Amino acid sequence: MGVPAMRKRDGSRLLASIIPNEFVLRRPARLCPMRSARVAVVLDVCCVLVFVIIGRANHAKGESLAGIASTSWPFLCGLAAGWAASRAWRRPLALRPAGLAVWLCTVALGMILRVVSGQGTAVGFIVVALAFLGLFLLGWRVIGRLVTR
Repeated sequence: MGVPAMRKRDGSRLLASIIPNEFVLRRPARLCPMRSARVAVVLDVCCVLVFVIIGRANHAKGESLAGIASTSWPFLCGLAAGWAASRAWRRPLALRPAGLAVWLCTVALGMILRVVSGQGTAVGFIVVALAFLGLFLLGWRVIGRLVTR
């Protein structure tokens, strides 16, 4: 079944009835706010886990589940604090305030919790964490905003 014929602004009819529905371009469906917030949380957590797994692999610490958990928990706590501080669930694709708050809280609180728990930090590690998590936590939001426009 084709698309029903529509009128253009000048009043003429389109011959859309001969085009099958499969070939009609439509805007992507908007996600409901709660669903987009859930997707955003999952993507943020995945970004942090990718950061931790790559970091552990580069330092030959292995990818044991316990090792990943012990390295990731400070950053995941920071991520949760960033979500709460910015109320990111309201506009999860927004770069400001959600994206920036999530990114900066993830790194800042993650580093503080690492120091408190005796895991330690180095200036180079802080720079790498800022760069990587900034690229990933803000990057997927930029791509998401471009796709949903």
